[in-house]
Amino acid sequence: MWTFGQVYDALGSRLGEAPALIHGDTVVDWASFDRMTNALARAFMAAGAGPDSKVAHLMRNSPAYLLTTAAAFKARMVHVNVNYRYAPAELHYILDNSDAHVVVFDAEFADAMEEIRHALPLVKLWLQVGGETRPWASAFDAACAGPAEPIGADHRYGDLFFIYTGGTTGMPKGVMWEQGAIFTLLGGGAPNFFAEPPKTLEAHIEAVLANPTRRKALVLPPLMHGTGLLMAIYALALGGTVITQATRSFDAEDALRLCALYNPDLAVIVGDAFARPILRALEAGKGTLGGLRNMISSGTMWSPEVKAGLIRHAPELTCVDAYGSSEGLGYGTSVSTAAAPDAPTRFQHDPNTIVLGEDMRPIEPGSGKIGRIARTGLVPLGYWKDPEKSAKTFVEIDGRRYTIPGDFATLEADGSIVLLGRGSQCINTGGEKVFPEEVEEALKTHPAVEDALVFGVPDEKWGQAVTAVVETRAPVTEAELIAHVKAGHAHYKAPKRVVVVQKVPRAPNGKPDYARARELAAEAGIAAAA
Repeated sequence: MWTFGQVYDALGSRLGEAPALIHGDTVVDWASFDRMTNALARAFMAAGAGPDSKVAHLMRNSPAYLLTTAAAFKARMVHVNVNYRYAPAELHYILDNSDAHVVVFDAEFADAMEEIRHALPLVKLWLQVGGETRPWASAFDAACAGPAEPIGADHRYGDLFFIYTGGTTGMPKGVMWEQGAIFTLLGGGAPNFFAEPPKTLEAHIEAVLANPTRRKALVLPPLMHGTGLLMAIYALALGGTVITQATRSFDAEDALRLCALYNPDLAVIVGDAFARPILRALEAGKGTLGGLRNMISSGTMWSPEVKAGLIRHAPELTCVDAYGSSEGLGYGTSVSTAAAPDAPTRFQHDPNTIVLGEDMRPIEPGSGKIGRIARTGLVPLGYWKDPEKSAKTFVEIDGRRYTIPGDFATLEADGSIVLLGRGSQCINTGGEKVFPEEVEEALKTHPAVEDALVFGVPDEKWGQAVTAVVETRAPVTEAELIAHVKAGHAHYKAPKRVVVVQKVPRAPNGKPDYARARELAAEAGIAAAA
């Protein structure tokens, strides 16, 4: 299978004035995309970077992010995502750990780069996006306007692609993917879900050029996280258009405005943190989903009642839960349509996904046993420069290599997966295991609850007490919410305490911030912050 660099090179400027990137009112057409990415790649090379050099992306969503990524692919260099919420010490860790040779950063992060750059001797080029360029950096726009002849690199299946993931403990880890594996898992050039991929690169390019309705993807999460980035680079590999918000953070009403203005066929979100505000905006008459036909979420649970609400507003909409992680893609999918809009989330999967019991053997469907998700086939090479953690996550079983990221699940009698949640967040209360995601989903079915996070706090009687912080849209008592959970679940799973907060803490990509949630509980006098 091919790499993204190969595909972008083959497409070149052949799509002309068709839009490649739309960011607010800024449009970059395909001819400009090709020219600027060639120029950027040459600027990286002129600074001394070469194949396998790491290119760090410290940027919010903008055309600059994807131009940098595509340029790195064209030059056979390695994408490194950097979380823009990190403090200087954390930024230094990633840039140092990744052996970054090129750092592309937004002007707002120039002070942080100034603070740490002297401790990063491997960096050959600092490229600043916007603002008054610092004396020690070069201007991104100037690099984009430089010599733009094609690189003509000798692309290989194993060209690397890094996704740094913060995880739940320790410093961020760089997951090493082969580009060919990523491209295959995302569809291998297939123009839509469940379609057959083309057999050759030439056939793929011909199909792209002949397709009058190429993909238009509205990517709402930050590109610095895997969900948004992977769907964006694949949309570009289909000769399509990536649409991002120019707002500083996610804005549901602006998302509906972009749907009306540009008519995307696909929207990318991360669970309820994005879907609920969109649904609320629709219910308030603040816009429509236009011609949107697919909404795909990955990275966290997505409530069935929210999917059903979206489908009520757009009956042709297909809501897709794509179960994946930085450490593995393609674990399974759950598809909701108007035929059964509020069906419970059950993941269908291929034979490469299994659920392992404590004895590291597959559990039986319908047994009710809890096990850990594992995936074989196309999986990452491991964590960059961390063989110890790699050995714990990427495990050989019966001669096959599996990725086991730590998610727990059960299997229905039909073999479908019921995802319970990440084991690292599992609560042990009175000897019983409680997975936070299950309780969070129960709380969010209450009509007064907008969002919820659940976690354990130390307790003399129970060991850990199930505790929740909730964001509400209508008055509700703690007792009512506890009773609501008990009505549909074993009583030990219900929260002992519930704290109403102004905003449930989440990262920009929609993933839960349990550390901050515990602090909010501590501030309410429930427990000491852990």
